[in-house]
Amino acid sequence: MEIETPNLRGLLERARRGDAEAFGEICRTYETPLLRHALTLCGDSALAEDLAEDTLVEAWRCLDRYSGRCQLFTWLCAILLNRFRNTLRERRPVPLTSLMAPDQDAIQQDLHEATDPQSRPDEAAQIRERSALMLECVRALPLHHQQVIFLRFYVDHSIEGIAEAIGCSVGTVKSRLFRALDNLRAMRAIHAEAENLESELKRL
Repeated sequence: MEIETPNLRGLLERARRGDAEAFGEICRTYETPLLRHALTLCGDSALAEDLAEDTLVEAWRCLDRYSGRCQLFTWLCAILLNRFRNTLRERRPVPLTSLMAPDQDAIQQDLHEATDPQSRPDEAAQIRERSALMLECVRALPLHHQQVIFLRFYVDHSIEGIAEAIGCSVGTVKSRLFRALDNLRAMRAIHAEAENLESELKRL
């Protein structure tokens, strides 16, 4: 996500000097994409709002730790993922299939926005279905694997930026991505086998 501008960098410098109004402007820039990312991550609108708010509060408290060597949004999302990991000790994320209708509709709308607007309706529906399945598979990964998958493919940032944001080496990020993608491929294969079996049973 590339939304940083010279004006935003100026706001960041002011915020680092303790200017709360400047940080408020930064929050207004990032709160919507951060909330969308939180919703994609946890699948629960109420929890997503809490995560996004807690992330911005935490960012304000430790703003001096932001080095500028990765995109600010990547850094914010790394904080978001850590906050989410902490909440799992008290509550578990709600799977997509058990969401109340308004929440499920919101996620489906976000997925729809990522589809090709030129796609035929049946193609767009298939893309949304595959995307929803992929989200469920990602949520089944270990948390440190979820972290790199979300940052790499949902936040869309470089390997080097991810390493900087989460405070580990580039090699560690690459290793986690490799293992996470390998696990996702295995899960997708299992889902494909289940679908084929279901199709066969329907023919009986």
